Amino acid sequence: MRNTRGVVIGGAAIVFTAIFFLVPFAFILALASQDRVQSNELSFSWPRPFVLLQNIEQAFSARDYLMVIAFINSVILTVVSVAALVFLSAMVAYVWQRRAGRLGNVVGLLVLAGLIVPPAIVPTIWVLQGVGLFKTMPGLILVEIAYGLPFCILLFRAFIAGVPRELDEAAVVDGANPLQVFFRVIFPVLRSVMITVITLQSVLIYNDFQNPLYFLPGTQNATIQTTLLNYQDRFTSQYNLLFATILLVMIPPLIMFIFFNRKIVAGMAAGSVKG
Repeated sequence: MRNTRGVVIGGAAIVFTAIFFLVPFAFILALASQDRVQSNELSFSWPRPFVLLQNIEQAFSARDYLMVIAFINSVILTVVSVAALVFLSAMVAYVWQRRAGRLGNVVGLLVLAGLIVPPAIVPTIWVLQGVGLFKTMPGLILVEIAYGLPFCILLFRAFIAGVPRELDEAAVVDGANPLQVFFRVIFPVLRSVMITVITLQSVLIYNDFQNPLYFLPGTQNATIQTTLLNYQDRFTSQYNLLFATILLVMIPPLIMFIFFNRKIVAGMAAGSVKG
């Protein structure tokens, strides 16, 4: 009886979750496939006629390649930030886990502070202005790295806790220095949790709207998310074009999640068990 009740509750939860996430996507797809007159009604109805491809073509032609530039900026921001997050968080987590004592305590306090203390927008802008990085892509990359480091460090540390110390000792006996021990022995072992970090942070940074809005204002270096905001007024009476662009913006993170969802769960589960 308990097993049957658990199956029913679990199935109901899955159905509810699927509906909760699929209904907004279906609404976006419906409006992106409608013509201008029907889309202005903002109704969840079947397109009459179905003009999704025409809307996509018209939206991009109307934007004078600004969306292409914004996509390139988002790709650069995501790739550089995620690459730096992987290497920095893995190295910090390795030192934190392997070296107990004052150094480990200091690193632990800083990581926990990064998770607990909310981001301060105005002081961060002051710092970026002081070093000449405000309204620049390198400045935004540093902000994304700083915001993502605590979570990534915790994931890597939990996984490294399950890596035997004998691997380090054997490499040291063979004459390896600390950098060689990490990059040649430890780093290759972190592949599963690395995929988890790459996927989660890529989706998070690619879809980030708040940080580019605050730290990279203007249209010159706009990302995809802020570009959608800039064009919202322009397409106020053309929701079909706006939602067609939103649909395209959703495709890259959706594809990444579909292909790597199992590895994401596996990496986080492995870290939680080994930690």
